[in-house]
Amino acid sequence: MKLIQGGTIVDPYKGAMYQKDILIKDGKIAEIGEKIDISGCGEDVQVIDAAGKKIGPGLVDVHVHFRDPGFTYKEDIETGALSAAKGGFTAVVLMANTKPAVDNEDTLSYVIEKGANTAIHVHTCAAITKSLQGETMTDMKALKQAGAVGFTDDGIPILSEALVKKAMEEAVKLNVPLSFHEENPAYIENNGINRGKASAHFGIGGSDRMAEISLVERDLELALSTKAAFNVQHISAKESVELVRKAKKRASELGLNNIHAEATPHHFTLTEEAAIKYGTLAKMNPPLREESDRMAVIEGLADGTIDLIATDHAPHSSEEKERPVTEAPSGIIGLETAFALAITHLVKPGYLTLTQLFERMSLAPSQMYHLPYGTLEPGKEADLIIFDDEKEITFDRFISRSSNSPFLGQTFYGTIEMTICKGEIAFAVKE
Repeated sequence: MKLIQGGTIVDPYKGAMYQKDILIKDGKIAEIGEKIDISGCGEDVQVIDAAGKKIGPGLVDVHVHFRDPGFTYKEDIETGALSAAKGGFTAVVLMANTKPAVDNEDTLSYVIEKGANTAIHVHTCAAITKSLQGETMTDMKALKQAGAVGFTDDGIPILSEALVKKAMEEAVKLNVPLSFHEENPAYIENNGINRGKASAHFGIGGSDRMAEISLVERDLELALSTKAAFNVQHISAKESVELVRKAKKRASELGLNNIHAEATPHHFTLTEEAAIKYGTLAKMNPPLREESDRMAVIEGLADGTIDLIATDHAPHSSEEKERPVTEAPSGIIGLETAFALAITHLVKPGYLTLTQLFERMSLAPSQMYHLPYGTLEPGKEADLIIFDDEKEITFDRFISRSSNSPFLGQTFYGTIEMTICKGEIAFAVKE
């Protein structure tokens, strides 16, 4: 048994903060109350002093790459889970672009079984199309029955409108979300770098914002017509944010709540100036764009247009990132830095309250994927974090197998003091 005393609970479900104790027994929250008495429990109780700190539901990241199977020199399920726990994440949803891709039941079972042996909840999407080729749909029904919580070809856009519509219709039948990587290659000369000041700096064509806008516009219309649960991944352009805002309004008028969008911490903290400064460490798909785009993403998070924060944790080796900008892979790691970036850039300036932040980083992601997380209630599994939003943290090293991050060496507010998952301590700051 564990008793967490003296902390302030951040409750995104109730939209409130209050000071109460939490008693954990047999991996679940047994009681939440004021000054819980354990004198007659008859068991050894580990008392955790959370005075002066806050307690929130464990974070849930629905856009993560653990590179396993196929690219485990970058990350694997074990190291990824450790990285997640340090960042306050008690549940993750993995993407399907492994090698082999998660387009079959054998690979899916491998990921699920390996994830079950970690200290956190590891879920995975399966691919929408076989081998991520965008041509033939996978057997989504069989893959869902085998444990897939959603479907995505993340990393590669699906260009066939007919196939997207067919996948959405199947997703409605199965009651699963679809997450889409929206970048039309017709508008991209060199991926990962914004067409504008950054591409001019590197002397390349870069990636035009229309690459994202065109597919977001198409797929929002398809989602509204099919009523499929549809998530725009890692939204980056102000026009895309406005398209989602209007689509959500239309969905609401139809009695639907099927339109979702996610923002990454790098897209609400950085602009293309970072690509110029940090080079390949700030190269990602879609690319960092202009200050007006960054502010549009923040405004979307503030008004609920963007309902999810997800990291797109994308590990790469230092050797890969040291290649020339047109040859290096896109992506940065994000699990360990996400919470501090959100506290520093969203909560401290007043764009989001703490309860709203936990809604975007825990409750809403859980709800979209039909996962039983995001709330602190008696009877629920004990997945929670103890944190100090006033304490600074410097990212001088990472638990992740990779360290490809422009935030290395930087200091932010928001320290994860302890991560508890399934009632056990998955991470704790060493005193």
